[in-house]
Amino acid sequence: MAADLAIAGLAIDVRGLNKSFGTKHVVRNLSLQVRSGEIFGFLGPNGSGKTTSIRMLCGLLTPDSGEGSCLGHDVIRETPAIKREVGYMTQKFSLWDDLTIRENLDFVARMYGMRNRREKVGAALDKLGLASRSDQLAGSLSGGWKQRLSLAACMLHEPKLLLLDEPTAGVDPKARREFWDEIHRLAGTGITVLVSTHYMDEAERCHRLAYLAYGRLLASGTAREVVASQQLFGYSVSDGDLAGLSAELAAELTREPGVEQVTAFGNALHVIGRDRGLLDALAARRRSATQRWEPMEPGLEDVFIGLMRGVEDNFQ
Repeated sequence: MAADLAIAGLAIDVRGLNKSFGTKHVVRNLSLQVRSGEIFGFLGPNGSGKTTSIRMLCGLLTPDSGEGSCLGHDVIRETPAIKREVGYMTQKFSLWDDLTIRENLDFVARMYGMRNRREKVGAALDKLGLASRSDQLAGSLSGGWKQRLSLAACMLHEPKLLLLDEPTAGVDPKARREFWDEIHRLAGTGITVLVSTHYMDEAERCHRLAYLAYGRLLASGTAREVVASQQLFGYSVSDGDLAGLSAELAAELTREPGVEQVTAFGNALHVIGRDRGLLDALAARRRSATQRWEPMEPGLEDVFIGLMRGVEDNFQ
């Protein structure tokens, strides 16, 4: 009954999760709600606690404190039930290089004790476009094909929740796009997906997202809500002479009243702050025949750079 309730409402509902390793407090009071059937993005720098959080949610790590449920099962007392209903794709390719694609999937199916194993493996090969390569050794696959194989292995036991830990790291843009098309297809069938990523374009493809830094949840909501919550304003500064957009200019602008961050984006600088009046005055004063100041809407990357300012690194 609990799992049925989770499917109808929240796939993940946890409060106050904490995890430490020695003296390092890796996850601090994490509270998170993920709706059934949505794609939820986990963002944050290396060491932010994303992987540790994912492992607590799927029952591989026990929280030091806190409470909650995953697919209606208690994250502390009912971890075996969670593991049976979750597919977890790790950052590093974790299947066997010296087995073929088919042999890898067959081995995973054996581990789950699946009936009709041959039919299920065949269906997985077809769904992920792996059938034509089924006899190829996994160790000879490119990053994109290893990614497909890993996803196929995660889906063999028909999980209700997918936990994907930076699944597109190191693959080319075409493979990334194809992977995300597949994620949206799976979500359309009712599967819940929690995915960690470093890529802002991928974050914008999530229904909702959360940003972690050094174990703390700093912001959550839709991409639009996260950006709006920070109440940032900005200007894009460009110059006909690219040498004019130097580190010296960026440092100089950072010292101006109302400027909270200056970041290079391609051939322009993003000048961001919360006081629109001060930024408008700065733009009017600095604008010239060669230096263009154009109003801009700050994006997710601007927001996340801003969120990192003043956050203490708990690994230092």
